[in-house]
Amino acid sequence: MNLHITNETSKLKAVVLGTAESIGPIPTLEEAYDPKSKEHIKGGTYPKEEDMVREMEAVAAVLEKYNVKVYRPKIIKDYNQIFTRDIAFVIDDKFIISNILPDRDQEIEAIKHVIDQIDSSKIIRLPEEAHIEGGDVMPMGDYIFVGTYKGKDYKDFITARTNWQAVEALEKAFPDKEVVSFSLKKSNTVAKDNALHLDCCFQPVGKGKAILYKEGFLIEDEYNWLVEFFGKENVYEITRDEMYQMNSNIFSISEDVVISEKGFTRLNAWLREQGITVEEVPYAEISKQEGLLRCSTLPLIRD
Repeated sequence: MNLHITNETSKLKAVVLGTAESIGPIPTLEEAYDPKSKEHIKGGTYPKEEDMVREMEAVAAVLEKYNVKVYRPKIIKDYNQIFTRDIAFVIDDKFIISNILPDRDQEIEAIKHVIDQIDSSKIIRLPEEAHIEGGDVMPMGDYIFVGTYKGKDYKDFITARTNWQAVEALEKAFPDKEVVSFSLKKSNTVAKDNALHLDCCFQPVGKGKAILYKEGFLIEDEYNWLVEFFGKENVYEITRDEMYQMNSNIFSISEDVVISEKGFTRLNAWLREQGITVEEVPYAEISKQEGLLRCSTLPLIRD
């Protein structure tokens, strides 16, 4: 397999889509990794497996409609394998295996049939101290954008997934690219105050456009840098509630086609105004785990 990912929006050719099959029992509050999941566990509204399977199959159908090669993880009994973006990511022709929460280390084994098709010299494992998840990493041509948390209390936040050591490791692995990091707001207890990953408050879309949530950024100058990078007229600002519903976590099949949650009425109308075809799917149940469409896809090849 010849990997090729240089940005978020070029025409998609191959992707790993997660699976909700055999997801296991509802986790306890102690087992939950994020405040939104905890909220739904407490409220008795945690998503049912059959609903999440149906939502993911709707995405698979859209991908197949656009002739995208879709890989799925091998199913591990009673194990959450929805969010493939966390476990690895591709930059150029390199496959970088994430250093994620220890409880989730079996997830990478479930896509071994995909990894075995990749030249071993193209596979990168970052140093053990470099914590990173794919939701925090966005290739942007000559740039790599990375969400991070640099506070001394990093270890206190289960929601802090990418550290400063990972930013430095990417700089060493890709010396020809400019790695730009963005400090994100974290909360273990309030989902509306937590930017779990960079794609929870920012995503490029279409031709030079971007979805942004200002309050997801700890440092206003870093947010302003992004606005200037895209141009204020090209930025679509989402509200706190829209961030909570994961409006920035849609997924591009190309510059002209995106997959989006059917309930994102304001966003989907704006996307159509930009000339983008919006393939709407139900994904509100999966969003209860603080992840959406970008989180559950791992792109391998884009034109």
